[in-house]
Amino acid sequence: MIETITYIHHSLKDVYPPEEIRSFTRLIMEHVCGIQPYQLLMGKGKELSGMEAHTVREMAERLRQGEPVQYVVGQTSFCGLTFRVDQRALIPRPETEELVACILKDYEGKKARILDIGTGSGCIAVTLARKLPGSEVTAIDVSEDALNLARENAQINEASVSFLRTDILDRRQDGKVGGPFDLIVSNPPYVRESEKAGMERNVLLYEPAQALFVPDDDPMVFYRAIARFAGGRLQENGSLYFEINAQLGRETLNILAAEGYAKQELIRDLSGKDRIIKAQL
Repeated sequence: MIETITYIHHSLKDVYPPEEIRSFTRLIMEHVCGIQPYQLLMGKGKELSGMEAHTVREMAERLRQGEPVQYVVGQTSFCGLTFRVDQRALIPRPETEELVACILKDYEGKKARILDIGTGSGCIAVTLARKLPGSEVTAIDVSEDALNLARENAQINEASVSFLRTDILDRRQDGKVGGPFDLIVSNPPYVRESEKAGMERNVLLYEPAQALFVPDDDPMVFYRAIARFAGGRLQENGSLYFEINAQLGRETLNILAAEGYAKQELIRDLSGKDRIIKAQL
């Protein structure tokens, strides 16, 4: 075991800071070998098999090349649940956990008809299905690959979610979705092309660009389409929830106002950035 751990640190020392390497080591050794972090600290891990050592070294090489650790181990935690992740969809972020937490606070103990637009890995839809028992959850995405991943995550987490492939930007497909809904939620693409320069290399190289970026000349394209769609699909007193670009909070509120949403709430994330909007007609 010590030899393999030394190999991880040696492979990654020129790429990542020491604390991050220690975190990667804990994740990999637990995932591949079933060795808990406390066993590593006490030096009481087991002797690795040849296959385990080989797998660990392969993972270390993928990390050295810059691949996100969540893709390397093939899973991540979100709101206390485990989700399979790979390059078919974005890696769930802590900010999105905050979005889900807002919804769970508002709907605690309630059953709701829910629509998740642009579901990706399914993290929002699956979590809401699990934590709001009795709710009817539908999730849509334009990517069949992402939907397949989301279906896998629904199965892993024993969540009842209906999945549908549709393009929210194509109004001709609106009728496929059904409704009405008590709650519509979306974490759509919102990073402007001009913001690429400030992003991490591993995000740009490995995560799906289609799920991240919007053109500089129309960064509100998804918010406008979803706000318009939701206006005709929300039940009376129903709510629309968005995760947003922290730099475009005011612009997003203006879009909602133009679509007739009289009640709006802009919520900051734990970093103090504008991140979530709740709106009602």
